[in-house]
Amino acid sequence: MKFRVERDALAEAVAWTAKSLPSRPAVPVLAGAMLRVSGGQLVVSGFDYEVSSQVTVEVQADADGAALVSGRLLAEITKALPAKPVEVAAVGSHLELVCGSARFTLPTMPVEDYPTLPEMPATAGTVDAAAFAAAVAQVAIAAGRDDTLPLLTGVRVELEGSTMTLLATDRYRLAMRELTWRPDTPDASLHALVPARTLADTAKTLGPLGGDVTLALARGGMGEGMIGFVGGARRTTSRLLDGEFPNVRNLLGHQHNAQAHIPVPALVEVVRRVALVAERTTPVRLSFGEDGLVVEAGGSEDARASEAMDCRYEGEPMQIAFNPGYLLEGLGALGAPVAVLSLTDTRKPASLAPAGEDGEVVAGYRYLIMPIRIGA
Repeated sequence: MKFRVERDALAEAVAWTAKSLPSRPAVPVLAGAMLRVSGGQLVVSGFDYEVSSQVTVEVQADADGAALVSGRLLAEITKALPAKPVEVAAVGSHLELVCGSARFTLPTMPVEDYPTLPEMPATAGTVDAAAFAAAVAQVAIAAGRDDTLPLLTGVRVELEGSTMTLLATDRYRLAMRELTWRPDTPDASLHALVPARTLADTAKTLGPLGGDVTLALARGGMGEGMIGFVGGARRTTSRLLDGEFPNVRNLLGHQHNAQAHIPVPALVEVVRRVALVAERTTPVRLSFGEDGLVVEAGGSEDARASEAMDCRYEGEPMQIAFNPGYLLEGLGALGAPVAVLSLTDTRKPASLAPAGEDGEVVAGYRYLIMPIRIGA
């Protein structure tokens, strides 16, 4: 194997592949990035039996072949190379990289020991890459991080006709986002539970490429239990999580008794300031009334903080408390200058939604957050 390629193209391809490689692989070859040259194209791929990634780069090839090297080490090296073309050649049991006056020699691993990448499932449809990336980012923040509850570490993807719905919850909050996509069949009805971290990383890297992302999801048979994403020259597959995602849609239909319209940047600043005195598990209290909103928090050794701010509030006076981190993440995900906070009572989930220019709730995104009970 011998080829010549631009430094930036190689560095981007290797970095994207290496990002999904395991830090502690079950077998050493799973930490490798496979470089395979054929027909003037370099395919860089990685696979850990759960997630596969593959990207194709145009190169000037002198000889076809394949080599398997440490993915993370190769990513660090290619990122640090000078901005000049890179010459790569497999020589015996080593891979040689030459870029300007820089020369690296890396040991290779046995290509024959590397597992075969899974086949892409059947194509289900396409979605705008930027819109998909934004939607996943809004929802993935609410997914659980406790691996002992694997069902809650996923994002449920529901495909019904031309509507794609993303749902995630960690039991303390819930995020839901709806967007339009283009199914291959008009009456499509599919769903999948995708690991949130994989989905977020994939959407984040495919979004800036522009264009469309192709979703591939099996309807039974080959590829079942797997989802695939293709954007430009990049493709990713991931195994799905097993089990039934909790029925959370009934939580989205609660009627509210009070509602506040709050400027997002101002509330974010106030919560951050007030929360400085709060310990990790200490909530911030939001007191709503005729005069607006007062945000308060109390920490150890009688440390206290409070700050008042303007907001438009409709309803009976109410004091409700939230985990400040969860509240800030929800506010950051709205993507709007004004948030609509809908309240039922101090024991039921509160709903955050973006407000439009007319002040009304914009449909498509909801972020529910459970309040924390506070003393009388």
